[in-house]
Amino acid sequence: MEQEFSMTTQAEFKVKNPIDWVTTIFLLTSPLVGIFGTLYVALYETIHLGTWALFLFYFFATGMGITVGYHRLFSHKAYEAKSPIKLLLLLFGAAAFQSTALEWSEDHRIHHKFVDTDKDPYSIKKGFWYAHIGWLFRKRNYVQQGVQDLASDPLVLWQHKHFYSISIFMCFILPGLITMLWGSFLEGFFVAGFLRLFVVHQFTFFINSACHVWGERTFSKEQTARDNWVIAFFTFGEGFHNFHHEFQMDYRNGIRWYDYDPSKWMIKFLSFFGLTYNLKKVSEEKILQKTMFIKEKETLHQFANLGEEKLKTWSEQLAHLRETAIAEFQKWSKAKQTANEKEAVVSKEKFETTKENWEKLLSQPLFF
Repeated sequence: MEQEFSMTTQAEFKVKNPIDWVTTIFLLTSPLVGIFGTLYVALYETIHLGTWALFLFYFFATGMGITVGYHRLFSHKAYEAKSPIKLLLLLFGAAAFQSTALEWSEDHRIHHKFVDTDKDPYSIKKGFWYAHIGWLFRKRNYVQQGVQDLASDPLVLWQHKHFYSISIFMCFILPGLITMLWGSFLEGFFVAGFLRLFVVHQFTFFINSACHVWGERTFSKEQTARDNWVIAFFTFGEGFHNFHHEFQMDYRNGIRWYDYDPSKWMIKFLSFFGLTYNLKKVSEEKILQKTMFIKEKETLHQFANLGEEKLKTWSEQLAHLRETAIAEFQKWSKAKQTANEKEAVVSKEKFETTKENWEKLLSQPLFF
């Protein structure tokens, strides 16, 4: 469904949206509180092993609250979840202190609709550090347009109305209460609270900055989003950003079995128990077609000096082989679904042969 948003230009944004001093001061001081608070505890008390274990748990849980919850469930509706799972995601999402699920989703849907333009809230075109954190320093007017589906969700509204009390308790108070079981309140407050928050913030922000600057653009060259393995590792799979921008309704970001995407694995795991359902996936044919088309287009551009007539002939031959390969792949997929082994074997062989011929033609433009 097409989302409608009311946006202002960049110039209007600067005039109408003054600096958000509360957010700015919090984002600039919370890292210092986390670092120096942890040093204080280390020097004058003891940071127990259990506290570092809680740090790692909170890093995982709040990261998942953003990736599995705010991003793939609420922003993109890539799957559906039962109420207990939604509640947990909203609680730990709040502990990541990145605004409410409603406001986060509004920003993110606008980002996808207007990516790389002035209307993109965190456009990389405005600079690396602007996309990373600078955009958060200015007030934004949330009008709840394009998120009406979320505004009618009782759990989302509950979190939205009580965000600060939920966030403060989940982010700082609860970790401190837990570490009192083996040490002091300050261990959880500073280490699993502020220090962990700083780490989660930075890796989340790198999705908007680093993943629009460094990495591969395998599925789309039309926008700046890139697949970045390093960022994917620290953001539970979110670093496969080029795929996500091209196929944003897919519950996966890393589509290959070896792609590190714990968010995908968590969603799939919960589906075995009926806690998540209606998991959306883009078809393998569409992915194959897109990757072949992008590679073909890129290669054709590299050999633009072949001449218009020769380039046209080569392009037509490549397109014919690509379409034939896709057709055979579709037959192969259908045969596997219907358990038609004979047809599956034949279609698979035809697909592999045709794709191999396409690859040969693609790599030898001067000799076709």
